[in-house]
Amino acid sequence: MIELTSDFKQRAQAIKCVIFDVDGVLTDGKLFFDLNGQEYKSFHAQDGQGLKLLQQNGVDVGIISGRSSSIVTRRMENLGVRHVYQGQENKTAAFNDLLNKLNLNADEVAHVGDDLPDLALMTRTRLSIAVNDANPSILSYCQGQTERAGGCGAAREVCDAILSAQGKLELAVRLFGDR
Repeated sequence: MIELTSDFKQRAQAIKCVIFDVDGVLTDGKLFFDLNGQEYKSFHAQDGQGLKLLQQNGVDVGIISGRSSSIVTRRMENLGVRHVYQGQENKTAAFNDLLNKLNLNADEVAHVGDDLPDLALMTRTRLSIAVNDANPSILSYCQGQTERAGGCGAAREVCDAILSAQGKLELAVRLFGDR
């Protein structure tokens, strides 16, 4: 689990939106192509449940990815994620558009990334988190790092840590027990 330092908790309490990168964060970063050029990705079910929990507890979820993939579109539709930006070589433009759409400022946003293309958003958001297997060059810009690797439950760790800091996780868990 992410270390819930007092700084992390203080930052997480103000979060109204969490932005996730895809390759290396919601997936393990491996790209699979068949002989016809069809792309395949693997997503962890616990990560998907975490994204749903954030949304059910009033925290918006955004996806900003440098690559474009119909698989990502389908997965995010299945999870009810409405704010999906793909093919974003310059992630800052998508970030600014999302802030405008949600009427938020950067101090209300967290970002989860794994490599240099995420750095521009990590330096703009209130809370930046790296997955366990992130490129070491971004770690000094982050307030937290997951124990799990990207695509292996790291996003769920982030979701649980933010909801815990906001005092919402215990109730969310209890509600599942009442079903």
